Amino acid sequence: MNEQILKTLDDAISSNLIENSKDPDGIVGAAVCVIHKGNDVYRKEYGQADKEKQIPMAPDSIFRCYSMTKPITSVAVMTLVEKGLLALSDPVSKYLSGFRNQKVLTEDGLVPVEREVVIQDLLDMTAGVVYPDASFPAGKIMQDMIDEYYRKIFEEDTPTTTYDLANLIGQQPLAFQPGERWCYSFCADVLGAVIEVVSKKTYGEYLKETIFEPLGMKDTDFYVPEEKQNRFCQNYQYMPETKSLEPCTWQHLGLSYMHLKKPAFESGGAGLVSTVEDYSRFVKMMLAKGEYQGKRILGRKTVEWMTQNHLNEQQLKSFDWEQLKGYGYGNLMRVMIDEAHADSFGSNGEFGWDGWLGCYVCMDPKEELAIIYVIQKCGGNGFRDIEVIRNIVYSAL
Repeated sequence: MNEQILKTLDDAISSNLIENSKDPDGIVGAAVCVIHKGNDVYRKEYGQADKEKQIPMAPDSIFRCYSMTKPITSVAVMTLVEKGLLALSDPVSKYLSGFRNQKVLTEDGLVPVEREVVIQDLLDMTAGVVYPDASFPAGKIMQDMIDEYYRKIFEEDTPTTTYDLANLIGQQPLAFQPGERWCYSFCADVLGAVIEVVSKKTYGEYLKETIFEPLGMKDTDFYVPEEKQNRFCQNYQYMPETKSLEPCTWQHLGLSYMHLKKPAFESGGAGLVSTVEDYSRFVKMMLAKGEYQGKRILGRKTVEWMTQNHLNEQQLKSFDWEQLKGYGYGNLMRVMIDEAHADSFGSNGEFGWDGWLGCYVCMDPKEELAIIYVIQKCGGNGFRDIEVIRNIVYSAL
């Protein structure tokens, strides 16, 4: 890759973002890793991991993955498929009783499902399950459930387990008939509970045994132990009143304890913390079709199958986020299917996902290329930052 072009990342990140940390579009700190043909060709940290404590962003800074957890959950599911312990056509009710006799919330009230939700529906976010969102009826019911979940944690000190929360999710009405549309939701969290039932381990134990330990991901977990908390990035939110970025003191999507102690609910959709070093090992495994440094996590055909678009024409109509033009979706990840209509350079077959705090990963098998970008800001920082970084990196090829 052209090293001179890659150096322009410095200007794009430090000048445009870090120096504007008092603006709505600014950030406190960032880290970038560019991987090409199995090697780190660009890796740098910017700004601060914690500006109040004056801790600089470092190679071993620990960040909250939020939805960058989802690709790891997808891999965990497929390891069980490869072992013959799980079939993608299995009804979810086979493992979680909360998914039995489900109902769909329509304008005419509750109606029975026309077919059961299956594992592949969860992987493709076509199950009809939703996230908490008071802006529409099914989302409001899910929001009420999560509000009660938080009340029990903080008022009664009775946290809900991964398994129990997944069953509660299944008991809430679906927003549409299974397979009818795409909707971003708690599907990955439900899969974490399915993995617990099938493996007879907690979700965290299964991930450590099957993915983290073989890949050497020593800092990836559902919480940050006390001895590592000096490396934990602060999460920031922009405060219009003070026109500054201030520490965020709240969480959502069922997460609790600010990642400072082991949670009862290990979220397969948003719960992991990691480092750029750790996550790069996962990325290199995926680009190498399931193997890293002699440790095979998945078979080649499994990775090829899971990293392609699974949505049909009807489902793609609801996969309509502005930043996802040119993409399809499958196995908890976006997949580029029409590079000419995407808003940044790329290749058909490039896949990955991002997180609520602005973290982002893309993996391009055609170019043997990956980009990991880490920030910690509530709601992220918009897609333009990602677009600029992607275009610089791809232009260096």
